[in-house]
Amino acid sequence: MLNTKEFKELYSKYFNDVYKFLLSISRDEQIAEEIAQETFFKALKSIEQFNGQCKPLVWLCQIAKNTYFSYYRKNKKNKELIQEEETYEFENLIENKETAREIHRCLHNLKEPYKEVFTLRIFGELPFSQIAELFGKTESWARVTFYRAKTKLKEELK
Repeated sequence: MLNTKEFKELYSKYFNDVYKFLLSISRDEQIAEEIAQETFFKALKSIEQFNGQCKPLVWLCQIAKNTYFSYYRKNKKNKELIQEEETYEFENLIENKETAREIHRCLHNLKEPYKEVFTLRIFGELPFSQIAELFGKTESWARVTFYRAKTKLKEELK
């Protein structure tokens, strides 16, 4: 578990990146700031769950993305965001709660980095260039990894 000093260093090192990520998907400075703060609060509360299988920034962006979507669902401030989510290829497969559970189960069973790349691309709406940057890889690596993740999910769903 991180001590206070280590968490302050984590905050100092990654806050701007998390904020920029949220700004890119929210397009609202105030919301990005608010959710970035909430992200680090949630990270502090669940730091023991971070197992080091991905980079801290990837973990923080995952928390930020989930917090962002929860915020809009709860507050219903942006109906277009929810409609955009529903247009995703895999979201179109959701006809009932059972199918939705199956998709999430399959996604949960994907190994890293496939799960993280797929999640960042579909739910985080990150471009391949930013995904590659998060992993310290090339843009073509991000594209191939995303394609393989989609293929694996489709196979699991059959």
